[in-house]
Amino acid sequence: MDPLMTAGLDLDHLPIIGLCGSSGAGKTTLIEALIPKFSARGIRVAVVKHGAHRVQVDAPGKDSDRFFQAGADVALFGEEHFFRRHETTGFFSFLRSLCLDYDLVLVEGHASTQVAKIWLLGRGHSAPPEDAGRILHIIQPEERRVEPIFDWISQWLDRQCKRVPVYGCLLIGGKSSRMGQPKHLIQENGTTWIERAVAKLESQVEQVVLSGSGEIPPSLVHLPCLPDVPGLAGPMAGLLAALRWQPMVSWLVAACDQPDIDFRAFAWLKAQRAPGVRAVLPDLKGDGYLEPLLAWYDFRCLHPVEDLASRGVLRISGLAGRAGVITPQPPLPLHGSWRNVNTPAELIRETFFSENRA
Repeated sequence: MDPLMTAGLDLDHLPIIGLCGSSGAGKTTLIEALIPKFSARGIRVAVVKHGAHRVQVDAPGKDSDRFFQAGADVALFGEEHFFRRHETTGFFSFLRSLCLDYDLVLVEGHASTQVAKIWLLGRGHSAPPEDAGRILHIIQPEERRVEPIFDWISQWLDRQCKRVPVYGCLLIGGKSSRMGQPKHLIQENGTTWIERAVAKLESQVEQVVLSGSGEIPPSLVHLPCLPDVPGLAGPMAGLLAALRWQPMVSWLVAACDQPDIDFRAFAWLKAQRAPGVRAVLPDLKGDGYLEPLLAWYDFRCLHPVEDLASRGVLRISGLAGRAGVITPQPPLPLHGSWRNVNTPAELIRETFFSENRA
């Protein structure tokens, strides 16, 4: 068994499902019909043919084959991309890595594969074999129609999407030259802004993480605090630090200079999650100005954010226009959650409004 499985790696919340059955049960035909249907929904699909061996993928004697036979993993990059590599990580680690780029991973064949699966019964078979593992759904020969199977997998995929853990990341910084003090340590009624933000976020996530540098109030020293990614600046450095630190969870990301966050804004962001959605960057006025802080990021944002950083694009809003990045308008009563405070004059107004709200 894969060593990652023996270490207790939990794949249950990932979008990996097997399509298994006896020879001639129609697995390949079914998968071929399902792929364009999911693609039409904006869901990126990977298919893994388990148990493949002695597959001829390159002409013997060509440069790329010679490199591979000499021991290197070989990438061919052009109009089509191809990556041929030696097996080193184990099957389950490989499946997990695919989930960083794909919304649905279908594993064809191999009855003993230890992933949840759909079982296609062949003619003359009344039940799956005893060693078939965890079976979520059994399809009789007369039920082998694409539409109901597509609907069943879609509903399962929707549930899997909601099972991905949600963590919260609060960005903090050093001393603000305009404010004369770190903004996350500004106090209101004896409580720092960072403490208020953590209290609001804790009810909506499984773990709160601080990202950045600066003094932490004693009440929060138990929280993980991630240093910014070296060579980057601003929110991009904090977001990428969080995505790298725990690459298989999704993230609600906010800044500590947003003192009016309503906890319902976190709930609204989480409600936008769906298969194929990689990030939720709110567009408050519908004018194309996006809010990358107080936003939601799926773990599949790791590679796109790495790409932006490698190209020197330090604005998270550079994700706009990429597949799966949506820009909905929040409900009007929640718009104040996205207001930030950058100057003493704005702080005075914030204090005035806070006192009147109280």
